[in-house]
Amino acid sequence: MFIEFCKSKIAYGRITEAELFYEGSITIDEDLMKAVDIIPGEKVEVLNVNNGNRFNTYTILGEAGSGIICLNGPAARLGLVGDQIIILSYALLEQKEAREFKPKIIHLDENNRIHSKEKK
Repeated sequence: MFIEFCKSKIAYGRITEAELFYEGSITIDEDLMKAVDIIPGEKVEVLNVNNGNRFNTYTILGEAGSGIICLNGPAARLGLVGDQIIILSYALLEQKEAREFKPKIIHLDENNRIHSKEKK
């Protein structure tokens, strides 16, 4: 049996931009995506700490080192520049594998730079 399991987490990033007139998605700094093994086009869940909104979208690679976290398209209505968000990705794992799996987790500072890394 497979279960959906947390694979990656970008904690307490701040929205830097919101582009309403775009097809959709979330643009994330390439360095942040690499740090937690999220790839372009991967489905993610976004949790807005400030207003409680939760939504699914897919990732777009942002410029490395830019700190960009941009809500695109309709998602731009679900958060404001400066809001803190958590970005999660999931994987389907067999139960035995899930018991031993360690998600990649990073915590960001107020400039979307990696403050700390952990493996749960």
